[in-house]
Amino acid sequence: MRLWVALPILILTGSSASAQVDPLAPLPMQAVAAPAPSYAPASTLTGFAAYKQRLIALSRAAGVRQATIQATVPYLSLNSRVIQLDRGQPGGVNNPNAIPPFAPYRRRHVTSSLINRGQARYRTHWNRLATIERRFGVEPQVLMAIYGHETSYGSVTGGFDLVEALATLAYEGRRRQFFEEEFVAVMKLLDRGTPRSRLKGSWAGATGYPQFMPSVVLRLATDGDGDGYANIWGSEVDGLASIAAYLRDAGWKPDVHWGIPVSVPSTLNRAAIVNRLKAPRCAPVYARHSQWKTMREWRALGVRPLRRTIADNEMATLIEPDGRDETAYLLTTNYRAILDYNCSNFYALSVGLLADAIAGG
Repeated sequence: MRLWVALPILILTGSSASAQVDPLAPLPMQAVAAPAPSYAPASTLTGFAAYKQRLIALSRAAGVRQATIQATVPYLSLNSRVIQLDRGQPGGVNNPNAIPPFAPYRRRHVTSSLINRGQARYRTHWNRLATIERRFGVEPQVLMAIYGHETSYGSVTGGFDLVEALATLAYEGRRRQFFEEEFVAVMKLLDRGTPRSRLKGSWAGATGYPQFMPSVVLRLATDGDGDGYANIWGSEVDGLASIAAYLRDAGWKPDVHWGIPVSVPSTLNRAAIVNRLKAPRCAPVYARHSQWKTMREWRALGVRPLRRTIADNEMATLIEPDGRDETAYLLTTNYRAILDYNCSNFYALSVGLLADAIAGG
């Protein structure tokens, strides 16, 4: 029996819910208990047992078959480790929203191991990557860098049961609507034949080589190797093609690099280039970006590329992740497509830098 979903139900995702803990760190395993289901009247149930009635109703309303619902939801238990990890996130209950320096993060996520293994896969899959680039218009080294950053090239994809984890996160309620929608999506994957044994991933619900949320798996998982299946759990090429589909969906512009390292003159008037627009999402992330200017305008202000450059008429924004007199980058609109994958400047910068290293740039 094949363990993935057949096309044309093109399991082709929106923002990835990549955990903001180190995605390369081994994820703790949690044993999933399977207690006997409770058939007490809904009016007498309390806590999670009562909430499962809502999950049943949501799944049924979304068209999930009753047999799938009854074989799954009554047996679910809360996962205390998932709750603990969620509450430890920036913006969570027990964690201040401090911004650490970028340099240590970069050292952990742009390593010689990730570069060397990425380069090896880049060579191995080059023909397929070239085909994916022609199809989606996305730089192949960026696909490889995201794959490396998310799962250390498939070696750390997570061991949490997605159905249980998403039910737990929905019940906890910090982002209830989001996680209820993802719970319904994972129920749809089960209903369409994806074995639950495949539906493992991070505590936050991301799965497979691209670490897609279930709703994204349904929407954007892609067959990249031409075998008729979008197998993001077992085919590296399908995983890379799916990442490309995601980035194109997020607005990736062909033939434009994500960004470049630059030198910034001490005379630059930073107050004059402050971005005063408030982004509708991830506002603290975008608040660290300057106003948009063309590359020609940045040159006129004395900002100079350190290696490669971008076209003079291309728009870019400046970021100095560790403040003035430290590293600085000009970022194109494609950087924002990477942010859509994971809305963190450190994540997107490290993906871009790892991609450059993989491609030898």
